[in-house]
Amino acid sequence: MKRHSLPPRENWAQIVESTGLSYHSHDEGPYWDESACYEFDRAQITELEKAARTMHQMCREAAGEAIAQGWWHRLGIPERAGELITSSWDRDEPSLYGRFDVIYDGKSPPKLLEYNADTPTSLVEASVTQWFWLQDQRPNADQFNSIHEKLLEAWRAWSGKHVHFGCVKNHPEDEQTVLYLRDVSLQAGVQSLPLFMEDIGWDTSRGVFIDLQDRPIEHCFKLYPWEWMWDEEFGTRLGLGTTRWVEPPWKLVLSSKGLLPVLWELFPQSPYLLPAYADQRRADVNHVRKPLFSREGANVRWVENAQVVFETPGSYGDEGYVHQTLCPPPKFDGCHPVLGLWIVADQPAGMGIREDRALVTGNLSRFVPHYFN
Repeated sequence: MKRHSLPPRENWAQIVESTGLSYHSHDEGPYWDESACYEFDRAQITELEKAARTMHQMCREAAGEAIAQGWWHRLGIPERAGELITSSWDRDEPSLYGRFDVIYDGKSPPKLLEYNADTPTSLVEASVTQWFWLQDQRPNADQFNSIHEKLLEAWRAWSGKHVHFGCVKNHPEDEQTVLYLRDVSLQAGVQSLPLFMEDIGWDTSRGVFIDLQDRPIEHCFKLYPWEWMWDEEFGTRLGLGTTRWVEPPWKLVLSSKGLLPVLWELFPQSPYLLPAYADQRRADVNHVRKPLFSREGANVRWVENAQVVFETPGSYGDEGYVHQTLCPPPKFDGCHPVLGLWIVADQPAGMGIREDRALVTGNLSRFVPHYFN
């Protein structure tokens, strides 16, 4: 595993916009950063693919145990959600996608930091934009990336159905993710409809969720966290309606960092896991405290020798925390990469890399492409 510097393509911003990546820059610089790339060899990619497959299988098993035991409190999940989650799990409602965030230096086995199983982003850049970068910059190399093909195959199971695609208003990154998934679904024969989550209504007479045109929402892809949905005004209706959601309700179990201690209890010998505990008194003197539900590195506390080194700001934490043994990310040219391993329809599908000079990946951390020989 190596990090290379190279000159960006001329007119790179226009090029990546043509691939659907509209959110490529922010006030502090580029989000998509092709002034660098990471090189892997085939054996490393094989190891990462195996790790993703194994971690997903372990997470499915841990989810089954948590649901069977009703460990809603451990996961920070409201008790009222338990029945819908359990019925969704028992029906084996299909999952579309997810993303593992792992630490990897190319030498030791990758270590799981968390599973973004419900509303993962950085999809367009991982699936499409870095693939076209590869064709221009490393045409004789390969890339760990079959995300688009696997998404297309997954959506074919919904061919002919009407599916609403929802996200919050005025959020460019989420909108580009939803637009891309809508495009893939259209290619697969899905009748896709746009939707903002704020515009979802409830028709009492019919007992269904509806859009602004009073059309029933039969199927809905929602780039909106399940833990937020339960707190919405319509949250009490979630168990009453007939809407089939993507991701399904049971994915809330996988998206809770409360699953990390469950994983450690079930698989303490796994080379891919870090010790994790709900009780801080059991944690290593070097650990990271994370909220059960948080995003973009918010409210992370970094502890070394039982002393707080730093803590990131944010509004999460009321739901509780987990304490995961510290695994500092490797450093390449002063940058710390975190690998995002994608799962599509329960299969490993590819990788995206985000890096930062800070130890914790945040919302402005850069996306850097990769290749392998």
